[in-house]
Amino acid sequence: MTGSQADPLRIDAGRPHPARVYDWWLGGKDNYPVDEELARRILAVDGTAVRGARANRRFMHRAVRTVAEAGVRQFLDIGTGIPTEPNLHQVAQQVAAEARVVYADNDPLVLRHAEALLHSAPEGATHYVHADVRDVDALLTRAEEVLDLARPVALSLVALTHYLDDDPEGDDVYGLLGRYVAALAPGSHVILSQVTADLNPEAVQRAAEHFRRSGTPFHPRSVTAFGRFFDGLELLGPGVIPVTGWRPGPEDVDAQAEGVVPVYAGVARKP
Repeated sequence: MTGSQADPLRIDAGRPHPARVYDWWLGGKDNYPVDEELARRILAVDGTAVRGARANRRFMHRAVRTVAEAGVRQFLDIGTGIPTEPNLHQVAQQVAAEARVVYADNDPLVLRHAEALLHSAPEGATHYVHADVRDVDALLTRAEEVLDLARPVALSLVALTHYLDDDPEGDDVYGLLGRYVAALAPGSHVILSQVTADLNPEAVQRAAEHFRRSGTPFHPRSVTAFGRFFDGLELLGPGVIPVTGWRPGPEDVDAQAEGVVPVYAGVARKP
C-alpha cells in the first residue's frame, strides 16, 4: 500500500469530501461535522439523496456479482469511498474466491481504513492504491502490481463521474474513461452510475449548487450524455436505466415504490 502524494495521511477536516458525505448518507461514522453539514443541506433540498446512495451500493453488488458470474476474476474499483460491508471484493469473492481486486481513491481517510479493505479470501488478493482517477498512467501502473491487464478486468466507477467535468481542457471525463477502457483487454467490463437531472430536475440542481458552493464540482448528466460513456462497448441488458431498475432485487423493487432515484446505471462489455 503506497500513497501518491507527499503527505497522503493529511486529512482536511475543514472542508467536505464527497466520499465522507456519501458515508454519512449510508449511515457510516467515518465522516466529520463539515461532511454531515453538507450532507444534511443536500438532503434538505433533495430528499432522494439517501435513497440514491443506498441504491448505488445495491447496484454495485448486483453488477459485480453479474460480471463475476460471467467469468471475470479481476476488478479495479476507482473512487471506492469509505469501506462499507459488503465491499466489492467480498461480493466478487463470494462468487469466485480467487478474484483479485484493486481499490483506488484520493481521500486520505480511505487510506487510513485500507486495512479493512485488504482482508481478502486467501485464494485471491485485495489491494489499495491512494491515487486520483485523473492520474491514469500512475493508477494503472500501480494496479498492475496485482492485476494482469492482458486479461479481462471489471472497471467500476460507481457514483464518481458526476464529480468530473467533460471539458477537454479540464477533467475531460470522456477522455479519461476512454483511456482506462483502452488499457483493458477484450472481455473486460465497465460498471458505471451517474446522477442525472432528468428524473428530478429542480431537486438535483439545488443539490448540485450546494456541492459547488462547498468547493466540490458536480455535473449531473442526461441519459444521452451518460450513454456516451459506453460508446464502442456492448451494453448488458437492460441497458442504461435508472439505478433501481438494473436487474432489481427485492430491496430495489421496494425502493422503486418509495419514489424516484435520480441516478442512471449501466454495465457494458468490451468486445
